[in-house]
Amino acid sequence: MNRHQMEAKRYLSQAFGINKRIESKLDQIQELRDLATKATISYSDMPYDPNKGKSRVEDSVIKIVDLEGEINRDVLELVDLKVDIIRRINEVENTELRTILDLRYLKYMRWEQIAAELGYGMSNTYELHTKALDAMTVPDIPE
Repeated sequence: MNRHQMEAKRYLSQAFGINKRIESKLDQIQELRDLATKATISYSDMPYDPNKGKSRVEDSVIKIVDLEGEINRDVLELVDLKVDIIRRINEVENTELRTILDLRYLKYMRWEQIAAELGYGMSNTYELHTKALDAMTVPDIPE
């Protein structure tokens, strides 16, 4: 794989990474919600001390809100990146090559699924993918 192909692949693969990061944070939010609902209330005849630490429920809610903010930022980043990826894929003249890039980097399909979808063998699919990467224009992305 030449340098241009590696850069194209790295650029296109960013969306998958961001998507996985969002999924992970959504899982974390669900776990925190589950924990928050399992919290028990204890009653005491002692007066409430406002200087005492926050409750587990309150801690969970704060963490959930923080994670939701992170997710919103990640979603915006993913949308911007996908819009740019779509534009760059659409610049590829060959429809077949565009389809392979779309299936792999926007729909996150596995190679076996792509080959089956297009009716190709694996080696032909890989070869077309290499041609598709060559046909892409790639922005400079930081290491």
